[in-house]
Order: sequence, then C-alpha cells, then structure tokens
Amino acid sequence: MGAGLSESYPLAEETFARANAVLSFELSKLAWEGPEDELNDTVNTQPALLVHSVAALRLLQEEWADFQPAFVAGHSMGELSALVAAGALPFEDAVQLARRRGELMKAAGEAAPGGMAAIIALDIPKTEAVCMQASTPDEIVQVANDNCPGQVVISGHNAAVDRALPLAEEAGARKVVKLAVSIAAHSPLMSYAQTDFNQAVDAAPIETPQVPIIGNVTAKPLTTVEHIRADLQAQLNARVRWTESIQYMLEQGVDTFIEIGSGDVLTGLVKRIDRKSKRFTLGTPEDFQKLLAG
Repeated sequence: MGAGLSESYPLAEETFARANAVLSFELSKLAWEGPEDELNDTVNTQPALLVHSVAALRLLQEEWADFQPAFVAGHSMGELSALVAAGALPFEDAVQLARRRGELMKAAGEAAPGGMAAIIALDIPKTEAVCMQASTPDEIVQVANDNCPGQVVISGHNAAVDRALPLAEEAGARKVVKLAVSIAAHSPLMSYAQTDFNQAVDAAPIETPQVPIIGNVTAKPLTTVEHIRADLQAQLNARVRWTESIQYMLEQGVDTFIEIGSGDVLTGLVKRIDRKSKRFTLGTPEDFQKLLAG
C-alpha cells in the first residue's frame, strides 16, 4: 500500500515518514511490507489508507498546481482524506483521528460482535424492508453502505444479518455474501464507540473547508465546521450514502471523478452509477505516468 509511489516519488515517501512520526511507529514499513494480517487490523488499515491517499494527493497538487476540484468526497473512513484535500483538517491530525477511529471501532467490535453482508441486485427500498423484517427490538440489521445501484451492504447483529440473507434472496437478490468481518460498521453496534469518538472529533482542529465536502450521512455539501463534525460523528452508526453523493455531484454538473489512493473500488462504483462519467485513479506510479502522458 503506497510502496511503489514512495519508491518513485520522494514527496510520497516523506508523507509516510510524517505519519510514522505522528504515530510513533513505522506505519510505512507495515503498509509496504506487511505482515498482511497486521495491516488488515482496522487500527492500522485506516491510517494506512489515509496516508496513501494524502501522498497521492500531494503529488497531484505538485504536478498540477492549478488543479481545483469542484467537490471532494470520501467513502466511510475516506471522509477524513477528503477533509485533508479540502484544507479542513491538517494531515497530522487526520492521521491521529484515523488511528483513533480504528481503535474505537475495533473495541466496539469486541464489545458487541456483529456482522456485515453484501446484497447484490436488490434495490434500497427492498433491502430496507428485508432489514426491518429481519430485525427485532434486541437484534438489529440495517443498510450500512449504499454503494451503487445493485450493490448494498447491510450490517448489525449476527443473528439479524443471518435472518436477512434468505429474506433478501426471496425478495429477488441475485447474490448474498456474508463478509468475513467481526465489526458491524455503520450500525447501532458502533454506539459503544460513539462517546469517545465524539470527543476525538470535537478535539480535532477542523476548519472551514476550502472546497465543499459531500458528507456520507447527508449526501450534501458540508460547508461549516459544525456540519463536518456532525457528519463525522453520525457516520459511525449511519448509512454511507455513496450513490446519493455521486448523484448529487452529477446533478451539479460534475462529469469527471478522480479516485486518489489505494485501488479502484470507488471508480468502479461511479461507473455503475453513471457510465458516461470520466474516471481516473491516482495511487501508483503507473497512474501518474498515464495521466502525465495524456
């Protein structure tokens, strides 16, 4: 994660070095060399993803100094990267907040183990109805990620998730997949972490963004510090409205999307939402070389 970029560009390597200093351990070594199971621990994954994204962002800003996005957005934890891109949160503070978010989510998963599942080819209203049918007063499952038309993730108590899967198939889902996770992200089970995370967000030196940020919870621009804090805090147990976020930007005339950081998952989701959009990824040396050549 970010190894090739750091080998090719000193600015990317320096970005990881700054994160190492903030966290007081070599996140860079873990991101570049593993071991994979340790990197996949959410307390490490979240800051590693953020640092890779910001390293690519800094390279983009260095190569194209006049580049100015109309909006920024991040999926789930990626909202912290979006805050850095919008000039609303200093990089070092974002790294610390990402690490704290991972710690608290892991602790919540240990205190209240849950599960998540992907539901393929079932729309949101039907998925919501399935979740309501599968939930009880003590065991809840809800939509966690509205990723794109035909791809929804549900999250909650394991028993409720298990009840939801056959119901989703009966409702017309083409495929249901229980995910190999023990953390029920974006569900009420994260409430165990809510108080401490609220405090961490309140303590973060968030400033008025220089670019509108599309919030995960509202799927609308977050233009004030108060709105940003509220969205970050609510996001812990609320749905990521990614489809609506992309649709909002499309409605505002956006036709080009650049995914900055690891992989091309979000680019794929955008394609599912609007095939006419232009989409680019920036996370590897090859990505930058391709863009520079074009």
